[in-house]
Amino acid sequence: MATSIDVIIQVYNEADSIGKVLKEIPADTVRNIIVCDNGSIDGTAVVAKECGAIVVTQPIKGYGNACLKGIEFISGIPNPPDIVVFLDGDYSDYPIEMTGLILPIIEEGVDLVIGSRATGVMELGAMMPQQIFGNWLATSLIRLIYNYHFTDLGPFRAVKYSKLLEMEMEDKTFGWTVEMQVKAAKLKMLTAEVPVRYRKRIGKSKVSGTIKGTILAGHKILWTIFKLI
Repeated sequence: MATSIDVIIQVYNEADSIGKVLKEIPADTVRNIIVCDNGSIDGTAVVAKECGAIVVTQPIKGYGNACLKGIEFISGIPNPPDIVVFLDGDYSDYPIEMTGLILPIIEEGVDLVIGSRATGVMELGAMMPQQIFGNWLATSLIRLIYNYHFTDLGPFRAVKYSKLLEMEMEDKTFGWTVEMQVKAAKLKMLTAEVPVRYRKRIGKSKVSGTIKGTILAGHKILWTIFKLI
């Protein structure tokens, strides 16, 4: 039986990169590509539409807010997908690797697959030292508290749609990725990681590119881990 796959991409002022991302997504693999525009003012939505994506708008800022809007859209279509892939719009990931990301779900029945930058090949400078440390700390805490082994909180990930609904995702900002992984652990879901490549993003990061953003993201990630105990 054919597997249907929808992609959700959160974007905020990614006009220079979103076209590249969309053109490299394997067209024969996915059904719908939903670009969640988080209040862009640079024409990101126009570029996304020109490239064939479905654009939904979430003017309330927040990574999680945009992802939740994408899930809301998917839940409203007649035939929901079997798998949902989350991918950033800044061209730091390699969309062509989506095929490998979904394989553990299709072939092994895995519920959630994380694209691990930590075990893949990462371009020098693609992640700031504070990001690398934060990932290590967060994944170490998840292993200590929940006995689940992750190496990364990478945004490039695939999840069964039924399991995504079961997670009842709520986080509206920086805690989105870690919330998903912690809830997968608490619900005893079958998880896996696959190595992915990672490069310097196009444009400046809205989170790690500023001291304030880094501090807020770090605090939210740690708070989310302990909140869900």
